[in-house]
Amino acid sequence: MNKHTPFTGFHEELGARMVPFAGYLMPVQYEGVVAEHLNVRSKLGVFDVSHMGEFWVKGPRAEAYLQRITSNDVSKLFDGKVQYSCFPNGRGGIVDDLLVYRINADTFLLVVNASNIEKDWAWCVEQGHAFGLLPGKDLINASDETAQLAIQGPAALGAMQELTTDPITDMEYYTWKYLEFAGVPDVLLSTTGYTGSGGCEIYMKNVDAPRVWKAVLQAGEKYGIKPIGLGARDTLRLEMGFCLYGNDINDTTSPIEAGLGWITKFTDTKDFIDRSLLLKQKEEGVSRRLRGFEMIDKGIPRQHYPVCLEDGTTIGEVTSGTMSPSLNIPIGMAYINSEYSGLGHDIFISIRGKLLKGRIVKLPFYKG
Repeated sequence: MNKHTPFTGFHEELGARMVPFAGYLMPVQYEGVVAEHLNVRSKLGVFDVSHMGEFWVKGPRAEAYLQRITSNDVSKLFDGKVQYSCFPNGRGGIVDDLLVYRINADTFLLVVNASNIEKDWAWCVEQGHAFGLLPGKDLINASDETAQLAIQGPAALGAMQELTTDPITDMEYYTWKYLEFAGVPDVLLSTTGYTGSGGCEIYMKNVDAPRVWKAVLQAGEKYGIKPIGLGARDTLRLEMGFCLYGNDINDTTSPIEAGLGWITKFTDTKDFIDRSLLLKQKEEGVSRRLRGFEMIDKGIPRQHYPVCLEDGTTIGEVTSGTMSPSLNIPIGMAYINSEYSGLGHDIFISIRGKLLKGRIVKLPFYKG
């Protein structure tokens, strides 16, 4: 039985095509992926992301705990700042990628992927033992009681400013604040998102979700807002070269291989899980690297398609691929043997028995 978000009824009223995803019934598209994608790039769109997980970490040892279990340097955070990070799994892979919000010195909010909530929660509780953090007291899984909307696109903050008296249009990227929003107190609004077109994400109690949904659509109407499904969420993130857990990163991929060295901080004060292993990878190199590529021949790459040399020798595997709605060319990401992973190198994707030519390019695909 799939769970429903507080917005499910609205999606069904709008005629969304609903699909099971990460234990929830979610809208994959409304009018169509391409139209929704382009609306976010040029105007704005609203995504129901209430299926994401939210964990609270509290107490005087919260920061020390997060310094241990996440790859990024939590000590660089200040009240009102957000950080992208990952959980190394102790075997050189990734438990999940996540956002870390610093509320204050003793309180942090972790936002994790919907498909990993149970796994991540078990991991966080297990790792909390060494720090004396107790589930239900210091570690709180608030996923089921928290609703979340992402309002993304160049017009998003301007439209949402009409729903609050707090200034939000000048908020820096990856910051947050509590505010009254659409008449609802204590809504957390952050200038985060996974589309590359700007905007915000807002967290609220389930009971307040219907009021906020209606207000967001009403305020955004004159700006051209549209509801956006999971299909366009995926194409938008892929155009930016953003990793999707389960496709581009997983329990067997290291953050160094995945190009996430920028969120893997080897500072003197940070002894995180897998530090020595990942530092060795950084210094000595890795055997494969996650790369972006554009197709030269006609053909759309898909997950698990082999990446080959011209003679058919396999040198990698596609992790994500689509026809880019913004660029109107097929794009993808793949793990490729390091010796063949240089920018500008030609590669060949095996698509239905044919070797079709592509070229490794610098990410992101979409430059804005």
